[in-house]
Amino acid sequence: MSRLIIISNRVSAPKAKSDAGAQGGLAVALSAALREYRGLWFGWSGEVTDKFSGQINFERVQGVTTATIDLEQQDVEEYYNGYANRTLWPLFHYRIDLAEYERGFAGGYERVNERFADTIRPLIEPDDVLWVQDYHLFPLGHELRARGCENRIGFFLHIPWPPRRLLGSLPEAAELVKSLFAYDLVGFHTEEWLDSFRDYAIKDLGAVESEDDVLLLDGRALRVVAAPIGIDTAEFVEASKSPIARLANRRMRDSADGRDMMVGVDRLDYSKGLEERFLGYERFLAEHPEERKEVFLLQIAPPSRGEVESYQKIRATLEGLSGRINGAFADTDWVPIRYVNQGYPRAQLAGIYRAAKIGLVTPLRDGMNLVAKEYVAAQDPDDPGVLILSRFAGAAKQMEGGAVLINPYSAEEMSDAIIKALKMPLRERKKRWRAMMDNVEAEDVIWWRKRFTDALMGERATA
Repeated sequence: MSRLIIISNRVSAPKAKSDAGAQGGLAVALSAALREYRGLWFGWSGEVTDKFSGQINFERVQGVTTATIDLEQQDVEEYYNGYANRTLWPLFHYRIDLAEYERGFAGGYERVNERFADTIRPLIEPDDVLWVQDYHLFPLGHELRARGCENRIGFFLHIPWPPRRLLGSLPEAAELVKSLFAYDLVGFHTEEWLDSFRDYAIKDLGAVESEDDVLLLDGRALRVVAAPIGIDTAEFVEASKSPIARLANRRMRDSADGRDMMVGVDRLDYSKGLEERFLGYERFLAEHPEERKEVFLLQIAPPSRGEVESYQKIRATLEGLSGRINGAFADTDWVPIRYVNQGYPRAQLAGIYRAAKIGLVTPLRDGMNLVAKEYVAAQDPDDPGVLILSRFAGAAKQMEGGAVLINPYSAEEMSDAIIKALKMPLRERKKRWRAMMDNVEAEDVIWWRKRFTDALMGERATA
């Protein structure tokens, strides 16, 4: 059996069973794949060194071997904070107005990908299969090919792929897309993102589409696949019944004091539509005064990427909005928004989700959004809540049979969706939940991982 090497920006070492509830679904799935294929997980340690040495720190935890390197501060500023999070992230989430184009960023991004390639190359054996994760490492396959690596290499993108004309605003767009043809397989969460990639490759680079989702360019054959990621459904359902979850559920119900709770759980990021969510909720409060004291919104928004100015601005904006809405509508015994800037373990979140009559998942653009699936998995089958979901989330296609889909830019649609969810009969809530849960169970994270690795290790496409 071939050994699997996973390469990502950061490495999430498996946690002991007692801490497993704090580990994300992607880390769980990749760790399971590494155990099955006796593999290696390589990436940045998250630590900074004065001078890059290429020294690898090996560790074996819970049956998984990790290999990490430290980067220089300049690498972090240009490659991670710069090109990855101030150029690619906003552009790929359709926020061209926030994208920053600096040669230093692009240079640092190229340099770190070269350092990754130089460091991992000696560890690669002839029969190894490589799986590269996400937008931080687009050119890594090309760099490995340049160093004589002939192994099978797959790449999976966990964020959206922008439309052709939008991508064209990136100065290095053509080079970036060409570099992806160094891979044998490239995966996307949705057919929409795959179609956008195919459109650029064919119309701007002159790629030719062959059969079986294969694109041909300059003698290279690239297979593309849509594989929507799921959650570890069985584990999350179990977590929702744990003592930690039950305690969190009881505390939320006690604090709700008979009111209906809406919950949003999002990393503090402009792509999550939090400002628009607050404005939609404000519209609801203004249009339905009779409901004001019957409902409240719990918004959990852990901060991220605090070094980037646009993230500092969104935090300030949300603090101002929540203060304004609470000031305008609150009473001595009720506040409309509980706004919390910290994260919680997954088992605790499961209990919070279960206590919520409504789950608000309203990103302006998202590769997938697993919170939507976690909310569904945490529900009580006998009295499930209602998922209000942005039609621009990657999860929308899978959840369309049960979620109340909205345009997150429309405060009016959000207000209408909230009142619809609050008034929805139990029979309809059960029917909608069952339709979503069937998908969450069938296309879980193990299904996703197997779909991609089977395609990567199957018959190799030829030009």
